[in-house]
Amino acid sequence: MKKLLLVAISLVAALSSVAQNNSTGSAVTRRSASDRKTQRSASTVTPRQQARMEVPEADDSELQWMKVMYRSLDLTKEANGALYFPDEPVEGQDNLFRIIIKRMAEGQLPAYEYLDGREMFTDDYRVKMGDVLDRFYILHSPAKGSTEKNPRYTIEDSDIPASEVLSYYVIEKWEFDRRQNRMRARVEAICPVLHRAGDFGAEAVKYPMFWVKYSDLRPYLITQQIFTDDDNNLASSTYDDYFQLGLYEGEIYKTRNLRNKSLMQLHPDPDDLTHARDSIQKNLDDYEKKLWVPSLEELAARREAAAKAEAEKNGEGSEVAAADTAKEPSSRATRSSRGSKKLTSKSKPAKVKKPKATKSSPSSTATRSVRNRRR
Repeated sequence: MKKLLLVAISLVAALSSVAQNNSTGSAVTRRSASDRKTQRSASTVTPRQQARMEVPEADDSELQWMKVMYRSLDLTKEANGALYFPDEPVEGQDNLFRIIIKRMAEGQLPAYEYLDGREMFTDDYRVKMGDVLDRFYILHSPAKGSTEKNPRYTIEDSDIPASEVLSYYVIEKWEFDRRQNRMRARVEAICPVLHRAGDFGAEAVKYPMFWVKYSDLRPYLITQQIFTDDDNNLASSTYDDYFQLGLYEGEIYKTRNLRNKSLMQLHPDPDDLTHARDSIQKNLDDYEKKLWVPSLEELAARREAAAKAEAEKNGEGSEVAAADTAKEPSSRATRSSRGSKKLTSKSKPAKVKKPKATKSSPSSTATRSVRNRRR
């Protein structure tokens, strides 16, 4: 009996220990919101995600035509405000420059030297992050785990000069891909430009910082939600959508040419410069339309538009005459009334005059004698 009682006690102790071990092994650890936010902000793009976002560039043999454009995006314009705001981090949302500088400080994003018109995206022209921070006087400190071979830097949010980056340079490639039979414009690289005022309130000087390839930056832009419309405050788009759809507005300041000159150097006159920009943009917009044979509906619409333009051109004289009529209504009315009176008087038949009785000569007709009449 004692043996059975000891066996039962040992079995109960074993079952309780197993249950305790299972309960501790399956315990759920709850993390606070700040811990989740910290983990989310510290997360990086995995190589698998980056490989999925990479779009292979079309080979020259696959292209029929290409033109390289340089644009300047003014962040003070409303259409480009999504790249500047918020100038300070708000609820984990950063603007474009903060995303770039933080990824560079963590050693995840390569940058290349700014060369005036001779951009080279190779390792020979890759810039060091420490040199960039020292050149533009950005306060920083070595990050944890930083080595001489792979340096990392920590930059406080208040030390990032995001409010001074008031424009960007963008390299666009307009390509016609014969594989897909379509025209497309894609962003190749982005360059943030610092605007720093000189001494004694002088005009701000522009300092192009570095070039970043869009293909390297895209995996980090596709995860950042933004809103681009003041009427809709829901962040339903991403920075990648913003660039892929071409929602930005920028002036063309250069096209790739043999002499490596900007449009301002080629066209010193402001009117000629504006005309050149408009002409380049119009040629880009019309290039794809000229490649295809128009449909019957398009031909009919073109004829109708041409006829309307010709009618408007020929109608200038009638518009002048109508203006003269509006200025002198009374004189023309009087003239018309006089003319109508003359027409009515001429239209009446002329009165027929009765012929006068002519006296007949005595020899011409016989006359009865007085005597015979009395009888």
